[in-house]
Amino acid sequence: MSRRADEEQGGPHLREVRIRVRGLVQGVGFRPTVWRLAREEGLVGTVLNDGGGVVIEARGPDSAVSAFLARLEAEPPRLARIDRVTVRPLARGAWPETFTIAPSHASDPTTGVVPDAALCDACREDTLGGGADGRRLRYPFTNCTECGPRYSIVRAIPYDRANTTMAGFPLCAACAAEYGAPTDRRFHAQPNACWRCGPRVSLVGVDEAAAARVAALRADPANRDDLDVAAALLADGAIVAVKGLGGFHLACDATREDVVERLRARKRRPRKALALMARDLATIRRYARVDAAEAELLASPQAPIVLLAPEGEGVAPSIAPGVDTVGFMLPYTPLHVLLLERLDRPLVMTSGNLSDAPQLTEDAEAAARLAPIADAILSHDRPIANRVDDSVARVFAGGPRVLRRARGYAPSPLALPPGLDVPEAPAVLAFGGHLKATFCLADARGAVLSPHLGDLEDVETWHDYQRQLEVLTALYGHRPALVVADAHPEYLSTKLAAARAEAAGLPLVHVQHHRAHVASCLVDHGVALDAPPLVGVVLDGLGWGEDDTFWGGEVFVGGYRRLDRVARLVPVAMPGGARAIEEPWRDAFAHLVAAFGSWGAVRERFGDLALVRDLDARPVAILEQMIARGVRAPRASSAGRLFDAVAAAVGLCRDRASFEGEAGMALEAAATAAVRGGGDPGGAYVFERARAGALRELSPRPMWERLLADLRDGVPIGVIAARFHHGLAAALADLVAAVAPAPDAQVALSGGVFQNAVLTEALVARLTDRGLRPLVHREIPPNDGGVALGQAALAIARAL
Repeated sequence: MSRRADEEQGGPHLREVRIRVRGLVQGVGFRPTVWRLAREEGLVGTVLNDGGGVVIEARGPDSAVSAFLARLEAEPPRLARIDRVTVRPLARGAWPETFTIAPSHASDPTTGVVPDAALCDACREDTLGGGADGRRLRYPFTNCTECGPRYSIVRAIPYDRANTTMAGFPLCAACAAEYGAPTDRRFHAQPNACWRCGPRVSLVGVDEAAAARVAALRADPANRDDLDVAAALLADGAIVAVKGLGGFHLACDATREDVVERLRARKRRPRKALALMARDLATIRRYARVDAAEAELLASPQAPIVLLAPEGEGVAPSIAPGVDTVGFMLPYTPLHVLLLERLDRPLVMTSGNLSDAPQLTEDAEAAARLAPIADAILSHDRPIANRVDDSVARVFAGGPRVLRRARGYAPSPLALPPGLDVPEAPAVLAFGGHLKATFCLADARGAVLSPHLGDLEDVETWHDYQRQLEVLTALYGHRPALVVADAHPEYLSTKLAAARAEAAGLPLVHVQHHRAHVASCLVDHGVALDAPPLVGVVLDGLGWGEDDTFWGGEVFVGGYRRLDRVARLVPVAMPGGARAIEEPWRDAFAHLVAAFGSWGAVRERFGDLALVRDLDARPVAILEQMIARGVRAPRASSAGRLFDAVAAAVGLCRDRASFEGEAGMALEAAATAAVRGGGDPGGAYVFERARAGALRELSPRPMWERLLADLRDGVPIGVIAARFHHGLAAALADLVAAVAPAPDAQVALSGGVFQNAVLTEALVARLTDRGLRPLVHREIPPNDGGVALGQAALAIARAL
């Protein structure tokens, strides 16, 4: 959906036109902006919402209409995004005497559903100061057309109050006057409310002791309301469940180790990093380094969790063990602003659930299931229609990178690149992968990538995936002509896609996992269908390959229509199958056996190393037999497993990984600490290149020689980690240069391993030095959260 204006002239003096605007143009104050611009240019006519976006009928002098059209694209509202403007001549007959806003029309929905947006400055001032009439002083649900809930409350298109969870809150006279006044910033702000007519908060203790504590704090005149009481509980070390925009959070004092450890124990989340929220940027800067780009990202309408380098005062050590970042976000609703107003320290603000389950959204369910975790529950009576998690972003490799696309970003429609946005493009429904699951609706108008939903092996996530699939399909009136799935036969998403295709009598297309990764990066950068051939490098954990083996370190050459696999990492066994993912020592053992030929050879040469003695005490004889016989030891060309192996070898996360990617993240943190800023550590490890038939291969065999020698010589773990990162980057750059179809070819970098800033920045620098043009994911996650978009793009390309 590339932006274009297709104008056809009317009469020589007066011009009558019908203007269709598509994009993110509902729920963002677009109609009042049109109304204002039209009146300023002296036009008469109407503007309204319908299922396709915004329709404008205008009449006036030719020069005024032209000026209006120019200003429409130059001065859109803060949250709007114009994808296409189409102008046609109109013979309306009777025209109104002025320019007015007409009621919405229901029709086939094709317009964008706007994501939830963080509190704007004007509404923050109204919340803290009351506004002109004081109606919103300390009101936790203040909003306007430039901020507040959108996708989390919408049930149908058009986006009008009757189609949201605000339908049960009739407007008071004052709010209705704002809602109906085109000059007011709350004109047709569907969640508009105040103390007189809107949602209310409630605070309850989960047991008798907590309830008594809440009652005592309510009696204290220093506490103005339940938000002050909740803040006092948090300051005193309590854990409070907080209902936000898209679900419940669990909050506690992030500076108290005893409190954070108690939260981890109750939530059953032993090591995975916890997100933090602080009341303002100044508070965040007491605990982390924040540059200009990170500050802008924190304060953006999307308000994601931003991964920052710790600096200054320390938060509790167990906030983010084993990693070199801490994730902060700013308050993005008035409820959060008021909760943190009196707290001069950050709060943990992690998803309200047991570990790995989706956020809870229903009050009754939260009361039952969060009671064993929280001491009190701060809730409200505005229903959540659609669960939305917090987004996560990080600034590295020259810009901001979205790592989890959810609140603030999704389900904002995405433009498809030139060549894929043609009228002949079929409507497709792509089901994505298995971990970090999303799905994608796409056709000639563009693509809608769902919010991050989680790992489908969790039954609640699986149910939510299916529910949101129905919601977004209905909201967009999407009628697919074909269904797209991952090639892995055992993914739940693949099985659901097959069932959906069979039930609807639609063709089912399978797209190989890593090719979808490449395509998602190309769409993210707007690479055209007929762009010159390029290189795609995909590094991730595992994906099903066309040869019925696991892939995860792949190099491709081509484009959307055809991506030829030209190189890979040397496949290495995973003894125990999935257990090798959970227990990194197994990967270390398998890689050492592959590098030296046998465990006996490793023991003979490096038997004095603590690593070898440690592995020797484990059932390695059985594992070596499994590898030799190919029994429960599938081979995988996986970069993720290589990172796990190196981490285990140097003593990081050796025994067990408590979450996906833990070992690799620990290795990156060690490298960052050793070489500040990701500079070259010197002595980068060497990888060797070989061939397996037509495929080029990259082998870590010589890397393991040097790594074990460095361990013997007492080289610090961080230096070893840095040498590994830079050695792999150098080897990949050489390999890419050897297969690149042109000296200045584009190189798409995709897969979860490219969330690693040290590796990504080192590889980008080396590719750039060679004259190649690296493409790093920007708004689409490099991990499996972007796979569904890539599947959709490749399926459309195949069909054209």
